[in-house]
This record gives sequence, C-alpha cells and structure tokens, in this order.
Amino acid sequence: MERIIRRSQVIGLMALDGTTATGLGRVEEIWVDPQGRVSYFTSSQGYTPLEQVSVIGPDALLTYAHVVTAPGIPVSSLYKRVVRIGDQPVGWIEDFLFDWETGDIAAYILGGSIAEAWGGRAVLFPSDVETIDLEAVVVKEDAPQRLKSEGEGLKGFLSEKSQQVRQLVQRMGERLKSLVTPQDPPEVVRVKIQQVRDELAGAARFDQNVLNEAAEFLQQSWEHWQQRLNRATQRMQAALSAAWQKLTEKD
Repeated sequence: MERIIRRSQVIGLMALDGTTATGLGRVEEIWVDPQGRVSYFTSSQGYTPLEQVSVIGPDALLTYAHVVTAPGIPVSSLYKRVVRIGDQPVGWIEDFLFDWETGDIAAYILGGSIAEAWGGRAVLFPSDVETIDLEAVVVKEDAPQRLKSEGEGLKGFLSEKSQQVRQLVQRMGERLKSLVTPQDPPEVVRVKIQQVRDELAGAARFDQNVLNEAAEFLQQSWEHWQQRLNRATQRMQAALSAAWQKLTEKD
C-alpha cells in the first residue's frame, strides 16, 4: 500500500512545516502508544503527532502545521524491543512497517534466534502478536511457523519497490487526486489510472516497465488509495480548524 513505510526509511528525513516551509530538524525516532500504534515522531524541535503528517516522501516529511508538543500519552520505541514467546526471549524488533496515516503497524522485521532460518531477518505480521508492553512484544507460540523472508513477506508493499516506482506512484497519485472521488466504483478507477498512465507514457520520458509497475500497484490498491483521499481531506480540515482556533484565541 502507498502509505506503508519502514521506520528506517523515515529516520533521518528532514521534517518541514508544509504551510511555511519551516525546518523542524531531521526525524530522530518514531514512537508508539501503549497499544503499539505509531503516534508521534521526534525531531530536534520535539514531539509532533502523527496526525499532523501530510506526506512522507523519499527526501522529507511534511506536516500540515508547525505543531510540536509533549506527548499526551505514554510513548516508547519499538526499535530493538525484545520479542518473546511466553517468557522466553527469542529475538528483537529490527525494523517495522507502519501506516503513516493511521499509525497501525503493518509488519515487524525480526532479528535473533527466531529469524535464523530466514538468514537472520524474518517478517512477522500483527495477527501473530499477543501483547505489546514496554518491555517486550509477545508473539503466539506457533508464530514461527508463519514467518516469512523479507523478500516474500514484504513484496506487496510500495516501500519495498524501487525509488523510480515509488516516485511514479506518487506522481500518478497527485494527478489522480483531481480525477478520482471516494465514490468511484472499481471499473471507473481502473480507467482513470490507465488514463494517467497513458498521459505519462505519451511524455516519452519514463521507462515503460517502471510505468507499468506503478500503474499496476495503483490498480491493486485503489480501495486503500480512495480511503487515503478521505483521510487526507479530514486531516487538512482538522489542521485548518486548529490553526483558526489558535488565531482567534490570540484575539
């Protein structure tokens, strides 16, 4: 899915206030709430809620507004957190993929003895997690039977595709914003995606295989993409409301 990204791909990105282009520093860490959902990121300016993120690109993270605050809830880092089966430590979290709009974890990449059969790194999906606490992620006893290699387990995520494909998906998505509505049925969306693909192909500046891969990805994830449009609109409206409230409070 387009909005799924690795923690390691976000760390080090420049964070910018998208409304003023003010630099907020580089992203230093991604933080999760007690339920294990990503809720904040930190930069040199402090904590910023995930709901203020407008887009995460290959070079920068943009926010809707310069909202930097102390967390209103307990937060912690998943990176290197112990993984257990029952009371037995079997590894740790090497990385994880999350939905930067909802904060939901999409996959965990594990290291340690639990991942030895997969070359030292294995993919675990959230359905195999029993509990998450501040000390460990406890997984089901039979979870090792469903682990996958990175290549196999993450092949459906855009974050694992080449930078060219990711950039084209983003470019096509920007164009589709003016063409697709949340109410469009699948057959209409397919036609519009093909329309945008043909427009770019006519420009004769893109590798056709890369262009086809980007279009295929959008075709497969059209429902999630439409949901993203809805959420992006809601976030923008919430950000505008918050900004207006601050302005009126000053008066």
